[in-house]
Amino acid sequence: MGQGLLDQRGNEVLVNGSRRNERGRERNRGTAARRQFSQQAPSQRSRFADPARLVAFEVLRAVSRDDAYANLVLPASIRHHRLDRRDAGFATELAYGALRGQGTYDAILARCVDRPLDRLDPAVLDVLRLGAHQLLGMRVPPHAALNQTVALTRAVVGAGPASLVNAVLRRVSEHDLEDWLAELVAGASDEVEAAALRHAHPSWIVRALRQSLVAHGRAANEIEDLLEADNAAPVVNLVALPGIGTLDEALQDGATPGELVEGSALSAGGDLGRWDAVRGGTLRIQDVGSQLVARAVAAAPVEGTRNSGERWLDLCAGPGGKAALLGALAAERGATLLANEPAEHRAELVRRALRPVPENVWSVRTGDGRTLAPELKGTFDRVIVDVPCSGLGALRRRPESRWRRTPGDVAELVPLQRQLLDAAIDAAAPGGVVGYVTCSPHPAETVAVVADALRRRGDVETLDAGVVLDAVALRPLEAAHDGTAQLWPHVHGTDAMFLALFRKLPTEES
Repeated sequence: MGQGLLDQRGNEVLVNGSRRNERGRERNRGTAARRQFSQQAPSQRSRFADPARLVAFEVLRAVSRDDAYANLVLPASIRHHRLDRRDAGFATELAYGALRGQGTYDAILARCVDRPLDRLDPAVLDVLRLGAHQLLGMRVPPHAALNQTVALTRAVVGAGPASLVNAVLRRVSEHDLEDWLAELVAGASDEVEAAALRHAHPSWIVRALRQSLVAHGRAANEIEDLLEADNAAPVVNLVALPGIGTLDEALQDGATPGELVEGSALSAGGDLGRWDAVRGGTLRIQDVGSQLVARAVAAAPVEGTRNSGERWLDLCAGPGGKAALLGALAAERGATLLANEPAEHRAELVRRALRPVPENVWSVRTGDGRTLAPELKGTFDRVIVDVPCSGLGALRRRPESRWRRTPGDVAELVPLQRQLLDAAIDAAAPGGVVGYVTCSPHPAETVAVVADALRRRGDVETLDAGVVLDAVALRPLEAAHDGTAQLWPHVHGTDAMFLALFRKLPTEES
């Protein structure tokens, strides 16, 4: 039987109970002539953009044109186009996959385009990236990938570039991804560049992550597993605010209980805004690694007797995920939380995140954490400082970030990180605990900052972060190294969160 109509994913559909086209004709009779006529005949080509592919295109354009974050643009676009769960999943896989594989796909496209890629219309280049990912990274039949991507080009760019997109993607489709990678890797200058091409990471990040593994006590040959974990589609992590929220709604809708931390769950994703608990803020999307480090700071032993409830400080609170979890824990323990955030718009996000927590428990300060008022210094029993960092530990959740960052970003951030850690230590009361947190395993942002603080300051000592982290986890994590703790995507299934814990020592003045 010949081929009939195709749906937007390239699957054959029945027309009136048989494989006939919309005119009732059977095309290409016989098993030896299964020609995909829809990509050959202009009358059969779609001239309308598939909504799921349109959403993915809008995400790529916002990222490349507006420097936007995909995880913020995608949900809004899905809701705007009213995608169902299936199409939302397709759009997510397409957008994130194209962004994640951008460097490798660009290297392939450069061999299929008759001009430098930077001379292409940026919108056309984004369409080509989407087409390349469908052809090489998804289970979309080639004829459907070509037809629908050309249709998308006509709809969002124009008829003129559609022929270019069609010709380029036909050249891309001549080889599968394995063959393309073999061709690219054959021209690589060294193993780092080869790994960068195979796993779609910039070479400098491959080097940095390999150094990070060694710096945190792991083997350098784990780099392939780490890079693969960066490219795996992340599962959505959920947390029910302790004493305030529950996982019931999520579990009833197919989520599974988390295996690493209490009150967590894992979801396949989609538009989680359909849940009342998410809309109300009592159930939040938060990586398990972030949950663990926040709980560890709340659980670390404080030295000395407190006459009243503890005072907690989140020094870099925006956008509010850890602050909300800490606020709920503080409410359970009779403590109060001050959340500090320098940017007003992010401070407002922190307030929204904290709204489910009783108002008498928390307050939000807008200001530079390095310039706390004198009356706040030396007064907090627990301080968490989740410093601005390169984000190399969250590449799987922020697919565009690997192509935005440069080695210079790390060098620029380190002085700020050291200053914020100093401010956090200054804010802690004698016997109080300070948690230094990054979402990066880079040695310059982690162990080097810790070593610098210990070398310069005589008013702190370190606590064993690995022991405390294991105490709040549901199973041993084996994340400890030299008193600090480092989580890994390929080992723990979390972002690569780093945690160091300090205790403030009494001084003569205190």
